Amino acid sequence: MKIETFYDPDTFTLTYVVYDEATKDAVVIDPVLDYDPHASKFSTTSVEKVAKFIADNNLNLHYTLETHAHADHLSGSPELKKRFEGVKCGIGATITEVQNVFKGVFNFTELKTDGSQFDALFKDGDSFEAGSIKINVIATPGHTPACVTYKIDDAIFTGDALFMPDYGTGRCDFPAGSADDLYTSVHDKLYNLPDETRVFVGHDYQPGGREVKWETTIGESKRANKQLTAETTREDYVKMRTDRDAILNAPRLLLQSVQVNINAGELPFKDDNGVSYLKMPVSGEKV
Repeated sequence: MKIETFYDPDTFTLTYVVYDEATKDAVVIDPVLDYDPHASKFSTTSVEKVAKFIADNNLNLHYTLETHAHADHLSGSPELKKRFEGVKCGIGATITEVQNVFKGVFNFTELKTDGSQFDALFKDGDSFEAGSIKINVIATPGHTPACVTYKIDDAIFTGDALFMPDYGTGRCDFPAGSADDLYTSVHDKLYNLPDETRVFVGHDYQPGGREVKWETTIGESKRANKQLTAETTREDYVKMRTDRDAILNAPRLLLQSVQVNINAGELPFKDDNGVSYLKMPVSGEKV
């Protein structure tokens, strides 16, 4: 198995192409659609880099896999589906809970909340194949209720659950997020994997201005994660995470990202003038 990494510095997001060099089978994890909030304009620079790598290496793309409905970047999955025939988009089955929450936030009266916008919904313990690539699903809720980790061979792709050791873990203050759930996901589930398991994170915020990093191990995380080691108690973690989340600013693209990503990366329904609009709640209520 080979892993090619793409980094989007605008959203600090890491996208992975995981592929079998012999069979050319491949999946993409967490692709990015570029969005300029000032002009409300989309571009496909990040998608094109991934697509070029797939085409240049004659890969057979089976899936785009979302670790969750992202709140900091828009999904590039639909753009990859346009470019490569037969590609499916998968996400954790509890995306339905996230859809239910944000259907109310944005008053999306026509939004289906059964997850049917996605081609595949994965439950904890599921396994599936992308050609020669076998993928196991580990539900890792906490950042959102729909977060999943994908395990492929000796590697896991943790999305926003577990970051590099010098940064910590994902925030848990989004609707239906839970620091207690994230503790269970990381400490009681991921940390039970072998220490040599490779960990590929969903973002890297380059603390202290260091170079971008994306790979660590379970053993290193258990020993040195600054927020959650193997020795951290549930009580201490939940207090730390809750206190920290209370002072964090909302992600820059929170409102734009969520309303697109709960719809499998597709733009909201068009109005009667044929134009899609991103909604911006202004009630003053915390989202």
